[in-house]
Amino acid sequence: MASPAFPPAQDASVDPSPSSVPQAPKSSYPSALSPLTSVFSRFSQWRKSLDLPNPGTVENLQKEVKATHLTNFIFDGARADLTKSLSMNPAFQVTHSFILGSQVSTPSYNFGAVFANNDMFLQGSVDHEGNVSARMNQGWAENSITKIQTQLSSQAGHSMIQLEHDYQGQDYSLNAKAVNPWPTDLTGIYIGNYLQSVTKNLALGVETLYQRPTPDMSEFTTSYLAKVTSDDKNWIATAQVQPAGILQATYWQKLHEKVEVAADLQLMASPQRRDAIATLGAKYDLRMATFRAQLDSTGKVSALLEQRFAPTFAFLVAGEIDHFKNAAKVGVGVMIESSTLTPEEMGMPPQH
Repeated sequence: MASPAFPPAQDASVDPSPSSVPQAPKSSYPSALSPLTSVFSRFSQWRKSLDLPNPGTVENLQKEVKATHLTNFIFDGARADLTKSLSMNPAFQVTHSFILGSQVSTPSYNFGAVFANNDMFLQGSVDHEGNVSARMNQGWAENSITKIQTQLSSQAGHSMIQLEHDYQGQDYSLNAKAVNPWPTDLTGIYIGNYLQSVTKNLALGVETLYQRPTPDMSEFTTSYLAKVTSDDKNWIATAQVQPAGILQATYWQKLHEKVEVAADLQLMASPQRRDAIATLGAKYDLRMATFRAQLDSTGKVSALLEQRFAPTFAFLVAGEIDHFKNAAKVGVGVMIESSTLTPEEMGMPPQH
């Protein structure tokens, strides 16, 4: 019986001819998208060649002005902040805060704690009435940070949660924020902003706010931002135009290494109301003290002196006079810091 005929074996070292191997059909998508990818690549290279700086975040658009003015620092009555550092790396400290005799708030006690390392920042506090607030910043990369802030209160309408994410590009910044979001009916407040450097000194941006307090009620508004910075970073001017004819403009300048001045102008030109408030402020950094003074168009004159007698002890004196209302406020406070760490653990030279 004749043996079955088998095809002759081929030498494995010899590659088959291309004509003998079935070819997969080439996709037309890469060729169709190549013009777009080429344009995007050239655009990215052009943007990189401009070497535009990062404009910073919209949240910190007026950071220098707020650090110079007294709005976030003024107080009345008596206050004391006692801070104790328990660790340096990672950083961990606790704070006891007391407020007494204030005309605008009742006596209170607040306990706070801060924990921070290279990627995470945690801050929490609780007061004598049981109100709890917490904040967490998680850095995924050098230019990408997620922030969570929450507050729990026994009073109706005072509890909240805020979810936020910051992304810093080479010449732009993006931010998305949600306040009290509810996924089932999409109620809450949603904010998104974008700030882009147009030149080395000018940045333009936009911020959009969408609020939906109830499923059958919503509001959509957009504001426009501008920031101008000098070449030497010695002065910064900002402007924000909001709907309904609201304009806020600020100007900050560093006159000297230890002297800063700032101005803020808020205009409201709506059919229902026309108003304007102008604020001027200055900050002086002395060797062991910081002095802030402020004057606004409503007749208020205020000042704050922070005198440091030692790196761990500071004494504060604050005062405000309202000439139009013929009223005055005075505040005194102390800030004391202590630590259980040795000088070596704190990064200080050992004491002999």
